[in-house]
Amino acid sequence: MHYKDYFQGKKITVMGLGLLGRGINDVKFLAECGADLIVTDLKNKKDLAESLAQLTDYPQITYVLGEHRIEDFQNRDLILKAAGVPIDSVFIAEARKNKIPIEMDESLFFKLAPPTVTLIGITGTRGKTTTTALIFEILKNAHGEGTVHLAGNIRGLATLPLLAVIQPKDIVVLELSSWQLQGFGDAQISPNIAVFTNFMPDHLNYYKNSMHAYFGDKANIFAYQGSHNFLIMGEEVAGLIEEKFGKRARAKKIIAGAGDVPPSWKLAIKGVHNKENIALAKAVGDVLRIPIKTIQQAVESFIGVEGRMQYLRTVRGIDIYNDTTATTPEATLVALKALSQNKNIVLIMGGADKTLDMSHLLKNISQYCSAVVLLAGTGTLKIQKDIMQLKNISHCHASTLSEALTQAMDSARTGDTVLFSPAFASFGMFKNEFDRGDQFSELVKGLQ
Repeated sequence: MHYKDYFQGKKITVMGLGLLGRGINDVKFLAECGADLIVTDLKNKKDLAESLAQLTDYPQITYVLGEHRIEDFQNRDLILKAAGVPIDSVFIAEARKNKIPIEMDESLFFKLAPPTVTLIGITGTRGKTTTTALIFEILKNAHGEGTVHLAGNIRGLATLPLLAVIQPKDIVVLELSSWQLQGFGDAQISPNIAVFTNFMPDHLNYYKNSMHAYFGDKANIFAYQGSHNFLIMGEEVAGLIEEKFGKRARAKKIIAGAGDVPPSWKLAIKGVHNKENIALAKAVGDVLRIPIKTIQQAVESFIGVEGRMQYLRTVRGIDIYNDTTATTPEATLVALKALSQNKNIVLIMGGADKTLDMSHLLKNISQYCSAVVLLAGTGTLKIQKDIMQLKNISHCHASTLSEALTQAMDSARTGDTVLFSPAFASFGMFKNEFDRGDQFSELVKGLQ
């Protein structure tokens, strides 16, 4: 069935419009396919103004904003669920009770795409965006523009609209969060090539402190693979996968680690963690029989991803980095290890609590930092006493990001590094982590 025939006239409730662009582009695509759409979001019209402004060409859409209504999950043909919808949502339960199919953007694309398309999925707690971008660059260099597509958990991109351009022999590289992988679990499908970078605590506020539930969603990336598929694992997560799944993980298994990156390669991105990301991307290239010189060229020209240990500027001899996507203590510690030279980092951190254990970061932070600037937030409140008790490290509080940057620059000296690596979520002060990073980058541009 052609995708337009699948959606034409179908009564679809889109649960979650959002601000990042994925929901917007899905809604545009479905409207252009002739679907009967209800778009519902807990955010109100004012909060969603930017998103709604991009949909003015589609007056036929019905919006239910600031709430969800139970009737919008009855007598419908399909529910398209956004990532992050609560596991125990009463509205999703209502749809299930009424035997209405519940789909997600990426898994529905996989169902409707030509069966000969190669799908490469990347997940993990950390490193998945960098690994995804590296794989995309390697494949693009090998196969050329237009035959390799980037999608999934990428800012501004939706996956369903690829149905309009995808060709039978194309390759799709998908970054997949645990939330997006819920859709793969419901559909009982997994990518042709699965990449699992690592696994560590995150999103425990969503998963009600259950690492088992969190891993269960992540594991959907390989749980339905066949023996002809490939599962590429980081060294740290390989043992866990073997312990939890063993022979039930039926794909051909490959373990990749930092030691697999040839020492002669000249890397633009720093840190052992990035060597691990490169090793995973290289393993994908090897599986697809891409020449090693093509892989090397792509890796050596790769300068990193926006908001991930991203170098912004050097001002008054002080290097400034934007690491806004570090929303866990482990991620911030990785950045500190990669960038620190003799305690020369002034760290800006803090934000909303995700009920993660911060003790390891707090125990080690004084090894790398001369000063810490704390942004306001529920998570910051939980750690501020511990920060105050650290020896040989100064600290201060900031109520705005602008104030935090000013204090950090005042604390830094020539040769130091100002690192914005929050270790917490962005909720409260910012729309999301990308908005947080955008604001920081704009403030850095204005420094004299």
